[in-house]
Amino acid sequence: MARLAAFIVLVIPGIAAALGIKLMRDALFGILFSPFPYIWMQFIAGLLLLAVSIGFFAGFLFRRDQRTGRIQKKKK
Repeated sequence: MARLAAFIVLVIPGIAAALGIKLMRDALFGILFSPFPYIWMQFIAGLLLLAVSIGFFAGFLFRRDQRTGRIQKKKK
């Protein structure tokens, strides 16, 4: 059950990252979607969505590896 929950938690940022890539690609080709008044806003929104999604995914994996002991915690 825990693996299913972890999978669901990782699917949502994956979909958000795909949407971010799509928004950036469409901005480069000049296709503007209705919530964005300018193409550069659409590109920035896609870039932010992609960066946040990848950051969440990386943080999730880092924290999981810390708990399982694959990565050692820093000692001060």
